[in-house]
Amino acid sequence: MSNLKNVQPLEEFNWEEFENGSSASVSKEQLEKAYDETLNKVSEHQVVNGTVISVDKKEVIVNIGYKSDGIIPASEFRYNPDLKVGDIVEVYVENQEDRKGQLLLSHKKARISKSWERVNAALDNNEIIQGYVKCRTKGGMIVDVFGIEAFLPGSQIDVHPIRDYDVFVDKTMEFKVVKINQEYRNVVVSHKALIEAELEAQKKEIIGKLEKGQILEGTVKNITSYGVFVDLGGVDGLIHITDLSWGRVSDPHEVVAFEQKINVVILDFDDEKKRIALGLKQLTPHPWDALSAELQVGDHVKGKVVVMADYGAFVEIAPGVEGLIHVSEMSWSQHLRSAQEFMHVGDEVEAVILTLDREERKMSLGIKQLKEDPWETIEVKYPVGSKHTAKVRNFTNFGIFVELEEGVDGLIHISDLSWTKKVKHPSEFTQVGSEIDVIVLEIDKENRRLSLGHKQLEENPWDTYETLYTPGSVHTGKITEVIDRGAVIALNEGGEGFATPKHLIKEDGTQAQLGEELEFKVIEFVKDTKRIILSHSRTFEDVKEDAKKATRKPRAAKKEESAPAINNVAASTTLGDIAGLAELKAKLEKGE
Repeated sequence: MSNLKNVQPLEEFNWEEFENGSSASVSKEQLEKAYDETLNKVSEHQVVNGTVISVDKKEVIVNIGYKSDGIIPASEFRYNPDLKVGDIVEVYVENQEDRKGQLLLSHKKARISKSWERVNAALDNNEIIQGYVKCRTKGGMIVDVFGIEAFLPGSQIDVHPIRDYDVFVDKTMEFKVVKINQEYRNVVVSHKALIEAELEAQKKEIIGKLEKGQILEGTVKNITSYGVFVDLGGVDGLIHITDLSWGRVSDPHEVVAFEQKINVVILDFDDEKKRIALGLKQLTPHPWDALSAELQVGDHVKGKVVVMADYGAFVEIAPGVEGLIHVSEMSWSQHLRSAQEFMHVGDEVEAVILTLDREERKMSLGIKQLKEDPWETIEVKYPVGSKHTAKVRNFTNFGIFVELEEGVDGLIHISDLSWTKKVKHPSEFTQVGSEIDVIVLEIDKENRRLSLGHKQLEENPWDTYETLYTPGSVHTGKITEVIDRGAVIALNEGGEGFATPKHLIKEDGTQAQLGEELEFKVIEFVKDTKRIILSHSRTFEDVKEDAKKATRKPRAAKKEESAPAINNVAASTTLGDIAGLAELKAKLEKGE
């Protein structure tokens, strides 16, 4: 748009005379009129086009066809560093003459007056425009576009995340208008959109040439916990964490760095080639293929624990070469235990190769094999009859499982805990984790189990009880337990006996109670079954019976006293008595 007009010569003005220097017939008024009318007619506060005639660091001089040239501060052209003499620019006439007679122009105001129309047109036409990055602001940058301050979000500066925004300040860049708020006259621009358009063209070209197995150079674009994104020159591919190295990788940062250039191989892609799977480890031979051919079963190897599970530990003996130590190969013990009790991730361990399958790339290892199997010489260290101290491992209803050392277990049957005490459950006798003295009773080498005893450490008191608790003997005891079929009595001399309810009736007719201490008579003693049958009732019933017998004996004696006058004549008479009797007998015979 221009207000410059084609200059037409005045019809009544004698230009020939004027050029020849003869201007006598030309008045001053005519000269001024001719001068004024040959110049542009310029009004204040209007926008006109002008030509740049001078450019320096401070100011730009523009000719708009007026009697004087206008001066504009160079700062108003910062958005256009390529400005040069001869360029046509829009200017706003602020004042035809200031105090110094200078024409005052503004390029900035001219731009603003028309910038809104141009910005909207740029959005409608998807036009690429230039803008000057003025400064940083929260979340992005402020860009001068046609004199309007537009917002450039940080995410729209480049296709890659920007860390340092300051490097873009004072730079002129190309942008696309992506959003306009007509009400608030807010403008959002993007530089990323231009790059993406270029990349899209490159991407189509690259994708068209992709093949599986192809090796390309790329730049690490992003590193995540599950893998690495690589820019292949406009096309992104993902190296999954499992394809970074033949060895286990816990963090991709251990293998690659941001913006590092690396070679990758294309493993796979979808039909539209939008998802591209890349590999890094595939560029190097598999470690199993490089494993020494001399390595064999029985060899000792060293490695690092890389993964732990309840059932075992995976040990890396070389990058990408792992072996499994099953928990059963960690100890000679047969107890079910977790592998975490023996080792942890990061531990350096030595192990023995148990199996080796190069085709399947599998290896099993063991560490218990580094120690001698204690059962190989079990009879030497734990002969029958030897005494030891063991650790209580766990209980069952029938006994206690103990460990004499790692890998050597034994069972103490509940009947072998005490000679005298009737143990219903092992928890009454000891507790898990405690130590207990034992004696080896029997060795079962095939099943790797020892039969142990505890009571055998002491003499059998039943040998003494046999002579002490004879049937009929009376002893003092305390009722310690009462059940439906009788009561258990702890005898003061040691051992326990049993009495049925009818033998617990006291002399007053009441039933003996728990905790009472009474006299008991031994009714029965069986050493083999360790049984002592007692009775409290018999202690007073038998006394009464004896008393009855004692009263019956004197009556029998009186009868014998009357009759023996004849029966014991010979024993109690003298010779004189015998003569008298003989005389009496003779008289009787004669009938006298």
